Amino acid sequence: MYAIGALARRTGTSVQTIRYYEQIGLLPEPERSAGGQRRYDAGTLDRLTFIRHARQLGFGLEAIRDLLDLSDHPEQPCEDADRIAAQQLRAVEQRIARLEKLREELARMVHDCDGGQAGACRVIEVLRDHSECLTDHPAPETDVPR
Repeated sequence: MYAIGALARRTGTSVQTIRYYEQIGLLPEPERSAGGQRRYDAGTLDRLTFIRHARQLGFGLEAIRDLLDLSDHPEQPCEDADRIAAQQLRAVEQRIARLEKLREELARMVHDCDGGQAGACRVIEVLRDHSECLTDHPAPETDVPR
């Protein structure tokens, strides 16, 4: 049995995240010690390791929920897991394509800058006027905190 701090250290997950996963049902409600402390078993450690690795691969919480459900029912065919992973792969490939476009544009901006004065700086010109960009890259996300 693990206390929440030990579980957090073993998985590299914050205590707050573990509590959140419990709250949204990705992790089961833990047993409690006589003193009321959470106690986790090896199954929860395994499940949290699964969730953590899936998050590192970029899977969203709903996809993880579906994958956990499949994991909890090993007799089911794995075609749904394949479909979920294929969707994630497509999303990653799309992000990579966007990042490659951004890299291309940034490299061009840096290359075109001659190091003169800021008033004639190519980097500043391109940032000021999006039409100066030669690559088609996505509009930025807003800076509003979530």
